[in-house]
Amino acid sequence: KNSVKALEKELVTCSLQGKEKAALKRSQIFQIPGGKDLETKVIVVLGKAGMGKSILVQKICQEWSNGEFSQFEFVFWFDCKQISSPEKRYSLKDLLLEFFVKPQEGSKEIFEYILQNPAKVLLVFDGFDGFHDHENSPRCSASQPEKDMYSIKELLSGLIQKKILNGCTLLLTARPKDKVYQYVSKVDKAIEIIGFSPQQRELYISKYFEGLPYCDNALKLVKECEYLFSHCYSPVMCRFVCFLCETVLEMGDRSLPSTLTAVFLKFIQHKITMQKDATAMQNQESLATLARIAWCLGEKHQSAMKSDLLPSKEVKEFSLKYGFFLPFAFPKHSDTGQEEFGNTFSDFFIQNFLGALHLMSAEEMKDKSLTKYLSFPSKKKKPYNWLDLVPRFLAGLLFLQDDPYFCSLSNQDVEQSTKKQKTYLKYIGRLQINEFCPERLLELLHCIYETQSNDLFQHVASKLKADLSFLGVVLTPPDVHVLHSVLKRSKKEFSLDLRNSNIDTQGLKDLVGLKNVASFRASLSDTVRLWESLEQTKDYKLLKASTEKFVLDPFKAKTMKDISDLSDLVEMQEKMINCVQDSSGCSSCGIPAIKNLRKLEFALGPVCGLQGFLKLVEILAAFPSLQHLDLDALSENGIGDEGAKSLSEVFPTLTSLETLNLSQNKITDVGAEKLATALPSLSSLKTLSLYNNSICDFGAENLAKVLPVMASLRVLDIQYNKITGVGAQQLTDSLRKCPHIKNLVMWNPTIPYGVLEHLQQLDSRISV
Repeated sequence: KNSVKALEKELVTCSLQGKEKAALKRSQIFQIPGGKDLETKVIVVLGKAGMGKSILVQKICQEWSNGEFSQFEFVFWFDCKQISSPEKRYSLKDLLLEFFVKPQEGSKEIFEYILQNPAKVLLVFDGFDGFHDHENSPRCSASQPEKDMYSIKELLSGLIQKKILNGCTLLLTARPKDKVYQYVSKVDKAIEIIGFSPQQRELYISKYFEGLPYCDNALKLVKECEYLFSHCYSPVMCRFVCFLCETVLEMGDRSLPSTLTAVFLKFIQHKITMQKDATAMQNQESLATLARIAWCLGEKHQSAMKSDLLPSKEVKEFSLKYGFFLPFAFPKHSDTGQEEFGNTFSDFFIQNFLGALHLMSAEEMKDKSLTKYLSFPSKKKKPYNWLDLVPRFLAGLLFLQDDPYFCSLSNQDVEQSTKKQKTYLKYIGRLQINEFCPERLLELLHCIYETQSNDLFQHVASKLKADLSFLGVVLTPPDVHVLHSVLKRSKKEFSLDLRNSNIDTQGLKDLVGLKNVASFRASLSDTVRLWESLEQTKDYKLLKASTEKFVLDPFKAKTMKDISDLSDLVEMQEKMINCVQDSSGCSSCGIPAIKNLRKLEFALGPVCGLQGFLKLVEILAAFPSLQHLDLDALSENGIGDEGAKSLSEVFPTLTSLETLNLSQNKITDVGAEKLATALPSLSSLKTLSLYNNSICDFGAENLAKVLPVMASLRVLDIQYNKITGVGAQQLTDSLRKCPHIKNLVMWNPTIPYGVLEHLQQLDSRISV
């Protein structure tokens, strides 16, 4: 996809089932069907912070070193934060054979071989969103691009634009929706890492504690804290929660903190307070300095810095000793040849928490100035997205004023904390929550959850709209948990739209199971998977309730998967009817949403149009209330005569159909004849559109014959076909016998204007 918006939307809105069907093995990552061998291939691996993008890259490198991915003779792997310094300049040779690996001999010959065999080269840039400034991609315009010196951004631009080493393979990792699309307008393949399933979370936790005496207790402890277990979908958070759980069990505790804020505070408390008094005081000072660094780097969209820029040796030793920082090496300086060292925050969550801790503790941060960091900016304007967890941690810290350890860290008295808390409460009270877009609403819910304030829960729940749409917005397990926590506290009834949200089965079950969720929409595959799960567990009560709440109308099919899913839904109905009959001995009317479907749009386009339509026709009889069947003209489905014939055969079952739109579908006289023969069986049909097909006079004649017996028909649109004056006259003659018809739209380029004008004078119902 060349369109940035189209690609971004496509990545975000795929349903989970669709992604499972397209799941990749590592061996398939570099397979690009139809790719040109002589051109550079760009592959992007997307995933939120902590999802394991870097681990995936390391695994690829490891497998290559063991003989996998043999199409590559050279693999170069770069951590972008190490090479992102704007003042450094490289040639391609410097980047590959000086910074990454320096051969003992033969550098010139090796580089020449690389230039002559670019298809055998894989370049990996891990953390592509580490290029943190706001400029658009620079252009590479050198006469000798392989030899000239560039900034790293210019060099990357040349690689992507195929001006440097054209034919190589580029593998870029980045967070979703970050600035990667400013630099890469064309992506040959996009892969997204979506995290652990509930089963994988349990497996990871079991493996982590394998062989330890409290292995079973650990898994039980984590699962009992549902919010933390939901966060374990992120591999880095799963590991962190396991570490904390291990610490808690070793200390003899039997409970975990209920919020992320409390989790990270407990983590730091355990790290620092297990020391002698003098050391503990020094550690607290180092922590405050580190928190300020976390915030300052985050404001610049950075997570790394040079070691010599750290304010003191004590801070450096503290941050490395307790795992807040990880060391790394920068490229050698081009002038001195000396290697420079740096430090980076060990993970995204730690930097966010420390940044929030700084804002709470810093003397210059007054209570009113805090609100700008607590804001919930619109989707278009999100200035703090590099530290997007800071508002959540801030909200949590504001409501920990009774925690003695936090009070000792923040150096604030109770009066100051209370004042900041009141400011926050006033700020939340002024928000127009019912006008929030889904992304802003979810962010607010996360912040409210961190406070664990019943008053705030009740306030937000009372302000929610009755119709909540998360259409196309990815709902992670933690998102679902906080949404569920707020909804269950409300006295309102809600209608949820969860289509294309990637919601997992457990999350869908939890939301649908709420008594005050009166109706819901979800991707058909997700819904069928939920019902199959409920059927397997014999939870017939929730199965019945969820089928009654499910809404399908209106439904628009845009892909073959939509048709397959709709077919699966109909098949599921048959299974459920049999299941209920077998278990209770009484009959069931099936799925109400199928019975109540009134409008169905078909928009598969010309490639799969006929194939998909023939499959759709097979299940049309399952929708007894279908009133509107629209083969979207803009999609150019092209079902042709074969599709028209197939549809006409099921007309007798479509007793409620009132509108049939077959515009722009390449139907000829052959198809028109088949339709005309069966049209009288559509006893409720009011509007028929055959606009912009290839119907000639013979087709018009067949239609004219059946118009008088189509008593319910009010509008016939047959313009932009190939009807001549002869066919037009036949339709007009038939119209005289049809007082029930109000409008006949008949303009055709093949009908002489004078003839058409004359016919309109004969009958004013003819529209030109």
